[in-house]
Amino acid sequence: MPDRYPGYDVMRKRDTPSWNDATRAVVDARLGIADKPQFLTAEAWQTLQAVCARIVPQPATRPQVPIAALVDQKLAADSGDGYRQAGMPPLREAWQRGLKALDAEADAQHGQRFHQLPRAAQEQLLAAMQNGQLDHAAWHGMPCAGFFSARLAHDILAAYYAHPIAWSEIGFGGPASPRGYVRLPANRRDPWEAVEARPGEEEHARKGNKHVG
Repeated sequence: MPDRYPGYDVMRKRDTPSWNDATRAVVDARLGIADKPQFLTAEAWQTLQAVCARIVPQPATRPQVPIAALVDQKLAADSGDGYRQAGMPPLREAWQRGLKALDAEADAQHGQRFHQLPRAAQEQLLAAMQNGQLDHAAWHGMPCAGFFSARLAHDILAAYYAHPIAWSEIGFGGPASPRGYVRLPANRRDPWEAVEARPGEEEHARKGNKHVG
């Protein structure tokens, strides 16, 4: 897959007028998170890591976003969304129950835990979860499709795109504090925003992204 923003690194903004001390502190904390669990058990952590690898496969050509650690950090802080989907238990309970149920489904169908399965079998189980087709007793009444949409996909994708590595990938400049944005209409960009490459324009984009601040 071609690089949409060749040469762009959002971290070049760190010591420029684009970010203030509060923004730098938040970004530094995300970059410094250890890739290990604070809340989940060792077994649940293994399952979560395997799930994250299937939901957001990451290229080996750049540093990895510690998605599982970011989700686990949310669980450790018990940081909810300010609302809860009907029929779903609270954040921590939903994740604990859902990961156990996924392992139970994997064991019932394949005789192994989820993280031990080949990729195709993992993807099949996740697709069945998304489609509401899993019904092991370990779900204890929690709808598997609801868990997939309200927690699994929601929290994993939110964790991924909250990390600066993912910001560079999509050309996002990070928090707009204190500089903000001026050229808001469609198809316009401020000088400090990333240049998206078009076919045959990769070299132009690289030159345009040398000065980001």
